[in-house]
Amino acid sequence: MARMLEHAKPDQLVEVVLPYLWVALADGRVPANICVDACMTLRNAYGQLGVRAELLPVDLAVQSKDGGGTRYGSLTPSWRGTSWNGHCVLVLPDSERFVDATVEQFDEVREIGMGPMVGKVALSTISTQDGSMMEPGAQVVLQRGELVLAYTVAGPQALASIVEHPEAVAHADGHRRTGVNVASFTLVALRGEGVRGRAMQTPYPRLRALLRTVGDAPYEADESGDVRFRLPDHNGEERWLRLDEIPLPPSVPAAWPRS
Repeated sequence: MARMLEHAKPDQLVEVVLPYLWVALADGRVPANICVDACMTLRNAYGQLGVRAELLPVDLAVQSKDGGGTRYGSLTPSWRGTSWNGHCVLVLPDSERFVDATVEQFDEVREIGMGPMVGKVALSTISTQDGSMMEPGAQVVLQRGELVLAYTVAGPQALASIVEHPEAVAHADGHRRTGVNVASFTLVALRGEGVRGRAMQTPYPRLRALLRTVGDAPYEADESGDVRFRLPDHNGEERWLRLDEIPLPPSVPAAWPRS
């Protein structure tokens, strides 16, 4: 991640750094195969920094150079108790990027040791009738070492099976809270020396406003993992504020997702 912070172009910084930072923060505490939790958390984290991210259920075929392969996920996923038997990624429509934060749950991918998968996609069908980011059946093919990862987009019923399920609804507040904390650590990384100048060139007004407002303000994380910055509140009184409590000018775009 340090190399990415040092070398990433402005339009890559947030999109690429954030999922790697999530993996580093999880550090074994969040099982890598909880793709729904990861995507829900990262959707909120991206959104706090002004990056729109949407869930995309997929079927994944991992093919090796010898022609063998394994299929993961499902085009018709379902829940078994609290476990979802599909695979889920994120799509960032404004930058046309595809993010698989938990790809290393699959043994053959984890052996390569390159972390989350982030790639460019062609989103020619963003405005589909059902609101999906990509048409069901569309394919995204990415390379990881000598492996070929072929993702096939599932339909709107697969997405509904995630967002409308009681398990996802019950944990929505937790996903948002954790996402805010991941976004906070990302902001700290992006304001660092040698990075902030490029971060201020990103195409996200909300991120730029946060960088200006937070500046070099001190921050701390409590025992529960909540991150707060020492900044003036709406009344001008200095307090320890969570990222989603920091006052921003009214012209700054709201965080995603937006109701």
